[in-house]
Order: sequence, then structure tokens, then C-alpha cells
Amino acid sequence: MALSKAKQIVSSAPVVVFSKSYCGFCNRVKQLFTQLGAAYKAIELDEERDGYEIQSALAEWTGRRTVPNVFISSKHIGGSDKVLMMYRSGTLTPLLVDSAQLTSI
Repeated sequence: MALSKAKQIVSSAPVVVFSKSYCGFCNRVKQLFTQLGAAYKAIELDEERDGYEIQSALAEWTGRRTVPNVFISSKHIGGSDKVLMMYRSGTLTPLLVDSAQLTSI
């Protein structure tokens, strides 16, 4: 049930960040998306009734249990390090533009 819920969430928005409200790495990624003007859906697993189950399902699905766990255009991107690396290398912004979350930078 949690895996199907996670997949439904991912398919419901172009950019999804599975997060925990107190996580500094999660906040860094969300701040970057906000700074870039990208709309995203944040799922705060520590505030969800079934957050533990969703996080376990994400681990099964993506091989990654830690947060943030980022998806763009329903494609698993990874965590904070990967998102920041993509931003620094110039590959994140075009991906966000392609997902219709940015008009241009």
C-alpha cells in the first residue's frame, strides 16, 4: 500500500521531494528549488501518519532510504548531494525547464 501511495505521489506532480521537516539536507534542496522558482511538492515524512512506511517503500523502490529523495518528471534523481551536483554542473535547470517547472533562468 505504501509503495503504491509513493508512486501515486510521484506521478501527481512534476517535482516531488520526500523530506523530513527537521532535515538540513532536505531544507537545502527545498531552498534551492524555491530560489530557482521551481514549484515542487514536498512530502514531510515525519508529519505523515504513514511516513515510516512510505520511507521504507521508497527504499525498496529506489534503493535509497535517506531523505531528501527527489523525483523530477517521475524520474528518481537522488538526494541532496546529487541535486546540488546537478545544479553546479548546469544539468538541473534544463531538467526543471523540461518538466515545465521553470519557464527560463
